[in-house]
Amino acid sequence: MNSLRGEPVVILLAEDDPGDQNLTCRALAKAKIRNEVRIVQDGEEALDYLFQRGCYSDSSKAPRPHILLLDLNMPKVDGRGVLLEIRKDPQLRRLPVVVLTTSREEEDILRSYDLGVNSYISKPVDIDEFFRVINVLGDYWLQIVELPPE
Repeated sequence: MNSLRGEPVVILLAEDDPGDQNLTCRALAKAKIRNEVRIVQDGEEALDYLFQRGCYSDSSKAPRPHILLLDLNMPKVDGRGVLLEIRKDPQLRRLPVVVLTTSREEEDILRSYDLGVNSYISKPVDIDEFFRVINVLGDYWLQIVELPPE
C-alpha cells in the first residue's frame, strides 16, 4: 500500500548522525517503502518542522508527517523533549512516534513509553539486522496499521 488515500506517506526522520540518516534511508528504499522521507538534524529542528515554524512555515514544503522516527540522543532538544512537546499539542498528539535509537537502557525505554511513544526500537549494530528491522517497521506502520487522518 505505502500510501494514505492515494497520497504518499510522509516519514519524518529526526536523526543527528549522517551515517544513520543514510543507513535508514537506504533501508527504507531496500524495503521498497517508497514514501517521502524528510530529515531533521536535531530536536529543535524537529519541533520547528512539526510546528511549522521558521523555514518550515510553508506547509507545501514541509508537509505534516504521518509518522516520526525519533532518535533519543540528539543535540539542542533531545528526543524525550520532542516527544513531550508532541504529546502536549492537540494537533500532534496522535502522531505515531517510533523511537529508533542505540540506547537499550531500561530508563530510556520506560521514560519513552511514559511520554507516549508508540514503539521503541533499539538500532541493531549488524547492518543486515538493521535492514530487516526497518523492513518490519515499514510493513507494520505503513501497510498494517491504520494511521490517524490528518
